[in-house]
Amino acid sequence: MIDFDQGIVALAPLAGFTDLPFRSLVKKFDADLTFSEMISANALVHNSKKTYKMLEKSPLETPYIVQIAGSDLDVIKKAVEILNKIDGIDGIDLNCGCPVPKVVSQCAGSSLLQDLSKVQKVLETIKKYSNKEYLSAKVRLGFNEKIPEEIALACERAGVDFMSMHGRTRAGRYKAEVDYEAIARAKSVVHIPVIANGDITSLQKAKEVKKLTGCKSLMIGRGAVGNPWIFYQLKNNLEFVGKDKIKEIVLEHYDNMIDFYGAKGTSIFRKHLHTYSKGFPEAAAFRDKINRIEDTIVMRVVIEEFFSQKV
Repeated sequence: MIDFDQGIVALAPLAGFTDLPFRSLVKKFDADLTFSEMISANALVHNSKKTYKMLEKSPLETPYIVQIAGSDLDVIKKAVEILNKIDGIDGIDLNCGCPVPKVVSQCAGSSLLQDLSKVQKVLETIKKYSNKEYLSAKVRLGFNEKIPEEIALACERAGVDFMSMHGRTRAGRYKAEVDYEAIARAKSVVHIPVIANGDITSLQKAKEVKKLTGCKSLMIGRGAVGNPWIFYQLKNNLEFVGKDKIKEIVLEHYDNMIDFYGAKGTSIFRKHLHTYSKGFPEAAAFRDKINRIEDTIVMRVVIEEFFSQKV
């Protein structure tokens, strides 16, 4: 189902951004693979309504992978058994990369990289109990030190079908320079597909990352925020996307938000409009205007007018 031989472009899980409306948007405009936002295994086991809402997928999302975070083997098992009962999920991904202190303090996310035997045990538990087609892991280069080869081998031993690697350590957060050569080292020691991730923001950068890492497949997270047409660029080999296509994508995203969240989607969408409008004339005035709009129809008219202007 996932053609790693050809190479894919995936949307990375990104809390607060890669919700169902955003995922369905990038799927329509050429992303190959989407992941849910990070799901707390503990919250899932405790029947959090918000967490169950986050599991919902668009009909366009095939294949669709749910990413979970956690380290307690019993909780992980129970979470997997819950996911087993939900149709439309094609795989489970273990988050071993989140650098947020709240997640790290719970021995989840990138904290797992301090104990690779633990990483392996958690992945083996998922594999043992999951009835889904795919098992994967999203990792960083390490916690404080770069150990990409060791991490990749631990994931492979655990039986993952593929892995994605962000080219920074946890200590590097999102500020350190991405080490693509370290991703290449990880790829060189395993036989499973490795997806390169980190600071991919343009067609040219995507080509460079493929060359530097040797990876056929890429994952884009923050580089897609305010720039979801990057998937369309990569699939169509376009250096630039015309303003008509940008307007189409922005309006599609807005409509998705209203369909999913109802009237409150108008206010939730403002954060996206703040980034979408960067570089356009009168962007500051536009942001000030949309911050005061509550009506869904009025908001759509204002968006269409703004993104129809000559640049």
